[in-house]
Amino acid sequence: MKKSLILCGLLAALFAAPAAFAKLPAPAATPDAKLKAAEATQKAAWSAKVDTFQLCPAQERVVAHVRDGLVAAGKPVPTPTPTPPCADPGPFAFAAPEEAKPSAEAPPRPSSDTPAPDEGPGAAHARGRNRR
Repeated sequence: MKKSLILCGLLAALFAAPAAFAKLPAPAATPDAKLKAAEATQKAAWSAKVDTFQLCPAQERVVAHVRDGLVAAGKPVPTPTPTPPCADPGPFAFAAPEEAKPSAEAPPRPSSDTPAPDEGPGAAHARGRNRR
């Protein structure tokens, strides 16, 4: 009896497992969610800049230590590779992204039902449009 219950339980779990891993659709993006995502993206980019800034002095100390060791050993010191200076990114400041608005300079698109200006009135029918 116990074996059949265990077997039934395992079979039920086996058939229910795919439903447990089903992926739900993403919720509709609200303006607040878009704003939070933009802020998270900007904060991640700023964090990468801070990490690079904090790594820069450590690399300079290592280079100075190696150079001093080479000079002390009487070995030739290779010319250093030029690198950009260490730049402090400053404190994090969130800049809200501009909404993409259609420009007023763009001409309106003509409807597909109206013929182009260089075509005659029967051109739309000749191309197969307006068939009944």
